[in-house]
Amino acid sequence: MAISKSCALVILSLLLFHLTDAYQVSTGAPSPSALAPTASVIDCGAACGLRCSKTKRPNLCKRACGSCCAKCRCVPPGTSGNYEACPCYYNLTTRYKIRKCP
Repeated sequence: MAISKSCALVILSLLLFHLTDAYQVSTGAPSPSALAPTASVIDCGAACGLRCSKTKRPNLCKRACGSCCAKCRCVPPGTSGNYEACPCYYNLTTRYKIRKCP
């Protein structure tokens, strides 16, 4: 008997959660994740300018860095390395599985 009451309670709470979510979608109310503070906006041009300041091919570096920054919204600090600060930036690869971001 206790198990059936527990199951009914779980089903009822899942139904309530589903109805609340459906109501938010239909009324346009923001979801709790939308109320969370957003990440700070990064100036990709300035960040990539600093990242590519010591390279021999700055235009190529800035173009690659800019596309990575646009996808990841972060650029590792310094002119090389420091990938642990932005794992997304480090993990982007070309179709040949070569790291894309400088």
